[in-house]
Amino acid sequence: MNGIMMSASTGVMNSLLGKLATLMGEEFAKLKNLRKEVKHISDELSSMKDALESLADVDTLDKHTASWRDTVREMSYDIEDVIDDFMCKIGEKSKKTGFIQDTIQRLKTSRGRHQIAGQIGDIKKLVRETSERRERYKIDIPKSGNVAVDQRVVALYEESSKVVGMDGPTNMLVNWLKDEEKKLKIVSVIGFGGLGKTTHANQVYHKLEGKFQCGAFLPVSQKSNMPKLLHSLLTQLGCGQYCHDCELNVLLDQVRENLKNKRYLVIIDDLWDVSAWNIIKCAFPENNLGSRLIVTTRIKTVAGAYCFGHHEHILEMKPLSEEDSRKLFFGRIFCSEKACPGQLRDVSVEILKKCGGLPLAIISISSLLASDRSNQKERWKHVLNSLGSVSGTNLTLEAMRQILNLSYKNLPHHLKTCFLYLGMFLEDSEIYRHELVSLWVSEGFVSKAHGQNPKQIAISYFNELVNMSLIQPVQIDMHGSVLTCKVHDMLLDLILYKSAEENFITVVDNPEAITGQLQKPRRMLFNLDGATLPRDVNMSQVRSFANWRGSTNIPSLAEFKYLRVFIADFSSSSVDDNRKIDLTGLCKLYQLRHIQIEGCDNCQLPTQIRGLQKLETFDIDGSCIPMDIFHLPCLLPEGIGKMKYLQRLRWFDTLHTSIDSIKGLGEFTNLRLLYLRTGFSEDVDMDVLNSSLGKLCNLDSLNVFSPDSWIPEALTLSPPPPNLMGLSMMRISRVPNWIGELHNLQSLHITVDKLDKDDVGILAELPALMDLELTFNRALEEIIVIYGTSFAILKRFVVYWTVMPQLTFQAGAMPKLQSLSLPLNARGWKQDESTTPTGIEHLLALERISVGIGSETESEQRSAESAIRSAINMHPGHAHIKIDIQCY
Repeated sequence: MNGIMMSASTGVMNSLLGKLATLMGEEFAKLKNLRKEVKHISDELSSMKDALESLADVDTLDKHTASWRDTVREMSYDIEDVIDDFMCKIGEKSKKTGFIQDTIQRLKTSRGRHQIAGQIGDIKKLVRETSERRERYKIDIPKSGNVAVDQRVVALYEESSKVVGMDGPTNMLVNWLKDEEKKLKIVSVIGFGGLGKTTHANQVYHKLEGKFQCGAFLPVSQKSNMPKLLHSLLTQLGCGQYCHDCELNVLLDQVRENLKNKRYLVIIDDLWDVSAWNIIKCAFPENNLGSRLIVTTRIKTVAGAYCFGHHEHILEMKPLSEEDSRKLFFGRIFCSEKACPGQLRDVSVEILKKCGGLPLAIISISSLLASDRSNQKERWKHVLNSLGSVSGTNLTLEAMRQILNLSYKNLPHHLKTCFLYLGMFLEDSEIYRHELVSLWVSEGFVSKAHGQNPKQIAISYFNELVNMSLIQPVQIDMHGSVLTCKVHDMLLDLILYKSAEENFITVVDNPEAITGQLQKPRRMLFNLDGATLPRDVNMSQVRSFANWRGSTNIPSLAEFKYLRVFIADFSSSSVDDNRKIDLTGLCKLYQLRHIQIEGCDNCQLPTQIRGLQKLETFDIDGSCIPMDIFHLPCLLPEGIGKMKYLQRLRWFDTLHTSIDSIKGLGEFTNLRLLYLRTGFSEDVDMDVLNSSLGKLCNLDSLNVFSPDSWIPEALTLSPPPPNLMGLSMMRISRVPNWIGELHNLQSLHITVDKLDKDDVGILAELPALMDLELTFNRALEEIIVIYGTSFAILKRFVVYWTVMPQLTFQAGAMPKLQSLSLPLNARGWKQDESTTPTGIEHLLALERISVGIGSETESEQRSAESAIRSAINMHPGHAHIKIDIQCY
């Protein structure tokens, strides 16, 4: 835990001790009394911090010890607030003379000495009383014993078990769904959490999706936001334009209109109640095209509601057989049962009996033993004994919770903290890795000591949680890195239970239930809608505030004195233009590290934020960027350096920004992600903009967009940012030459007006390019030829054309290509004028091809589909290529 500023087990002890060390530095040598008092406090707190770290490894504490632990942890926050206030006040007037010198000068005054003496005295008294309390109750640090298991559960992503015990149930579902029945069929998968319902549904979906025109995966959850659910459905169905602020019935009509002439396959995952089903079912028309729904639930009465009156089947999930249990268990630890050392076989059998065939339990225990990398029989027996009196012959959900809690208990301290922070996100939400690791760094969960890169350390923590199956991957890039993840609902139960126990995260979703219970919340997940917090809730010490549901009744920002993280999504909020949400108070929260706001059009943002000297992330979706963002803490150039740690900026609008601000952009040398809005305007000096972009040496992702015109050809990245890996440019006339200089570019998404041989040549020679999306706004006259040896490591190629041009792949072209997506215009189709791409057989690594066929008649559709299948059948590995053809 060295260097980590904050953790769930020790509070902010490390951060506090660092600040006290500053007050004991040589610069304060003349203030002997201050240094003496601070040293006494620091010594006591260091001892308490060691005790907290030891207590974090103990499974069961008596009530006096647990109470003392909580008091010490909360005291660390209180003391840090006092020190922060003191340093802030002292430092306000030190810009010319320097912080330390000004501090000493102010402390020499009678008033200054009296003020700090009183504060230090109060802290010393508080620490002494807490220390005496430990002695009075004879609180000792007990040794770690058997795991005392709570009533929550770690949920692990199901893909780990997909190769074991899947075939029978999966084939049964497939057979039910692929018959010739034309009526809408609903298939149900029932079972309590951890049996693998979602995994089975996903397996079936991937087996059958190529036989349907469209499909979607719809996670529901207990507290569903129906408009967002339908927005997600529309997006997955490819509806590029739909109303974001529509009433529920309008959204339902839009879904029905989109599906009325299509054969669709949709998974509705984790349905909890009949009322939700009564709304969701209205989205799916009975169009007699053989459409199918797969619904998973843990409640039989819910299944009965959506199974009534249709031609449906119900699959009730069962535990794994003894053989499959052994295969899964030993496979995850030793790769095979044969590789298991002889001394561990007997204890393995006993552990498997405790798991009772439950995939989630087997994965959790095997992950724990595999990560421990110890084949000592004593260690395995300790795990077995820690499971207590769980009976494998009658494994209940409660018993599974006991088993899986062991994984949490054995996490390192730093991972426990990062793990619990997942509770700041909504159930079933998709979490971006870059967003999560940025928050971990801003919260102080990651060490910044010894010149280490905090972001890279945070990514390693993220990967550890993925490898331990505590995070479920959703999107994975070409390197196999997880880009987005989800949190299982039962995993969230455990996180929120532990967070409440540690006063780590407070969920506010019912004002009546929390009255009198919130004393000093530290992190707040604000889910109130249409209600306000009780007045007795003290918000002054909240460190993080997340309002994902867009409630407009948030507490006044003036109450958040020590806020570090502010997250809000007002994109779906109903706000009158004359009564926008007032966020101007953000400029006074001097401890802010992370600001993230969606729906800025509904907000009134501060016009100046020069006081936010510690800000690391400023992520908003509007163009109302405070003009002094580039001149913190003042208008002098040296003030810009105070924001040098800013890493993500969305959007920077050159069309509504001064020339000084464009110049200031180049000072953000730590910027990694930039969304740039630009275009033709007399007010935009492209030379100045190019100069600023050329200074962003750490930029790894750039998105350039022009709202009303083409991106100016004068825009260049020369010299290119050496680490640029992702580039998106919407609306450029043709491929600019400077793109050929981006030797580390891995992902390129561009919309162009023209594309010729030279343009293709520029793209083909990019040595690191693995992902390419090309969009064209008009038909191309030239034949597009992909020559042999070009695009050496490209793995994904997506083309968007209104009218498909002639596309030819020569032998040796795109040797690593795995996924190809193409449009095919079949309107007025003539076989002798076929625009079917040729040379697909030369794409030897191809695994999947997606084709969108535009047609007006069924005859055109059949002809085009036949032509594309004939082209694919020429591929030597066509039997193993996954084909997805959609018609519109």
